[in-house]
Amino acid sequence: MQYKHEYGVELEGLIGKIGKDAKLMREFLFDILSPAEYRELAVRWQIIKLLDDKMPHREIAKKLKVGVATINRGARELANKKGGFRPALDKFYK
Repeated sequence: MQYKHEYGVELEGLIGKIGKDAKLMREFLFDILSPAEYRELAVRWQIIKLLDDKMPHREIAKKLKVGVATINRGARELANKKGGFRPALDKFYK
């Protein structure tokens, strides 16, 4: 498989457009992702929310049955001032 940056840009634009339609977004995600990929993305978002709630890493790992390394990665990305997690949390969950 060959990836080109413009593929990602196009996908981001499409997701931005259909994001306002919850039913279409759900159907799109179910079609484009495997069931395992969908579940993994959903769990990763829960990790970010629990980190934002200051839950300890090991407690998150136990609760969501994920490795501490996955949580550490989420914590690094959440702390990234140029990342999208903080703005998404602030805009949609605060």
